[in-house]
Amino acid sequence: MPRTIIEKIFSEHLRSTKDPVEPGRIIWITIDIRSARDFGGASVVSHLEKYYPDKPVGDPKKTLFTFDCNAPATTTGYADNQQRCRIFAERHGIKVYDVDAGIGSHILFEDNYARPGRTIVGTDSHMNILGAIGCFGQGMGDQDIAFVWANGYTWFEVPETVKITIKGDLQFPVTAKDLTLFLAGELGTEKLLGKAAEFYGPTIRAMNIEERITLASMATEMGAIVALIPPDEFTRDFDGFNYDLDEWRVYQPDKDAQYSDELDFNITDLPPMVARPGSPNDVVPISEVAGRKVNTAFLGSCTNGRLSDMEAAIRILGNRHIASGRTMKITPATRRVYSEMLDHGYIEKFFRAGALIQSPGCGGCASGQVGMTGEKEVQVSTSNRNFKGKQGKGDTYLTSPAVAAAAVLTGELTDPREVMP
Repeated sequence: MPRTIIEKIFSEHLRSTKDPVEPGRIIWITIDIRSARDFGGASVVSHLEKYYPDKPVGDPKKTLFTFDCNAPATTTGYADNQQRCRIFAERHGIKVYDVDAGIGSHILFEDNYARPGRTIVGTDSHMNILGAIGCFGQGMGDQDIAFVWANGYTWFEVPETVKITIKGDLQFPVTAKDLTLFLAGELGTEKLLGKAAEFYGPTIRAMNIEERITLASMATEMGAIVALIPPDEFTRDFDGFNYDLDEWRVYQPDKDAQYSDELDFNITDLPPMVARPGSPNDVVPISEVAGRKVNTAFLGSCTNGRLSDMEAAIRILGNRHIASGRTMKITPATRRVYSEMLDHGYIEKFFRAGALIQSPGCGGCASGQVGMTGEKEVQVSTSNRNFKGKQGKGDTYLTSPAVAAAAVLTGELTDPREVMP
């Protein structure tokens, strides 16, 4: 029977080859890599010690902790949870990416855990970001993760797949984030709800890996199980990640694969896009919100924390200083990105522009970290969520790094095409 990408990945990981891999079917599959972050990690430990006291970790080499939500810990609660995970990890021989490492999902990319065709789960609702390289990633609750850590497998319902084709060029300062926000607005949370998405077309083929990460990172906000982008030469040759070419495995859909829907979009002349406060799916062109006063900007997150995102902001700022009374908070995705920023002189450029540079991690997405807003404070953020209260009592607009830089440069929401050096 012809199969989609996710159906092929699931078929290769079946615990019983007799199980039919068809949409709507419940199947049990093996999980290649199992992770937990500092948010939820201590709960995973509690479940393991309670329900699997004899053998809480089935395969330590395939298991890891990543501390990224609150890094370094700003509360005693997080500090206690992180230390509990460290003690458990030392006892069972588990790798810990500590508070200096960065965002867990990006560590999976950088350190060769995430590979095309693999299955990975973790306590991160954006673990499906791994679809950027054709890897199946999924966020799960702490009890489910504990089961996987102990047993190495779990169950999934095989989802239907939607095929999405994108045509048109992205011309800077219009970027992959603008495309992603556009799709979030067009698709809402219903068209992909509970489904896998496969992305194709000349626009996708022209995007580098970091741009594909931006797109895949917001599959959650579109209601999708995962957004899968078939690997190609960009994936294999990208020197930011350490791929083992001997284990390079590409899954392409069969020619007659069955899709629940096929959607086509032409993004020619796409303007910079903005998600208005309250919903990542309430998306409008920048022209509809231009002029709104902005107090602060956050640049980072799993969606826009790579080197190319920092470069986009630098290209808009040039050698200028942000507007008086405004702040700009920057959080690299990983230690590696921070090092690259140092090598390119971006740390100094941001500092001289008046920005604040934080240690690697999730930053503004996590309560208690940079990116929190007070009542009536207006923020632009390159993150993926702007629900009321997520980052404080203020209003958060979701934008690209270019729009975020333009906003703090002028002190208001501004089309970056109007202020490029």
